[in-house]
Amino acid sequence: MEIRKIRLDKFLADFGLGSRKEVKKLIKRGYVSVNNQILTDPSIHVDPEKDQIIFNDQIISYKKHHYYMFNKPSGYITAVSDEIYPTVMEFFYELPFSKKLFPIGRLDIDTEGLLIITDDGQFAHRVAHPKWNIEKEYYAVVKEDVSQLNLKKYEKEGILLRKDRYRTKPFKIEVISSSNDKSEILIIVTEGKYHIVKKIMEELGHPVLYLKRVRIGSLRLDKDLETGEFRELTDEEIKNLKRLVNL
Repeated sequence: MEIRKIRLDKFLADFGLGSRKEVKKLIKRGYVSVNNQILTDPSIHVDPEKDQIIFNDQIISYKKHHYYMFNKPSGYITAVSDEIYPTVMEFFYELPFSKKLFPIGRLDIDTEGLLIITDDGQFAHRVAHPKWNIEKEYYAVVKEDVSQLNLKKYEKEGILLRKDRYRTKPFKIEVISSSNDKSEILIIVTEGKYHIVKKIMEELGHPVLYLKRVRIGSLRLDKDLETGEFRELTDEEIKNLKRLVNL
């Protein structure tokens, strides 16, 4: 995809290196080179797809949007900012364009696992919107033995959450292990309502002890990604997710 030439200061500001005023100062001080030539005029136009732009020895590569897989740890809220609690975006502050990034959907403060972080608003809206029925799969440890539940029933009709006076969409539960004290399960839902997995399991009489999201649609959490780590999505992963939401 070709883009038109753009002012150097605007491009670097859009990239996230600072405000236009701050970027102009950096350029005038000689921190920026284009095609191995230091430029001090912020108004010069560049082609980010063809020109090699370097700021402070870092190559600034043009990408229209960014997409990351993040393994969220417990203790962080899924928000861009918060006055009380640490947020998942604190792990991304060192990226030069971090101010443009945001998480898709939410995970509770005590829930771990897969989050998608991006700056693509249309993509985020569709992945989060219930219209597209994107599956979210969770690994959960719940209280007591779930092996006697009629799981097929919930795959057809969901469950009525009596406290909320709301019937969920159909969902699936696979039992990994069970004992009198606790069970390990995988649960797949297609809606993102607040505390939906916890509310379902509480309604079933098996409150959640531990919860971790392991999949969103076609994207499965990388087993090599430690808690608190992130990586860019591959082109194939992005393409598969976009296909699910007709982009």
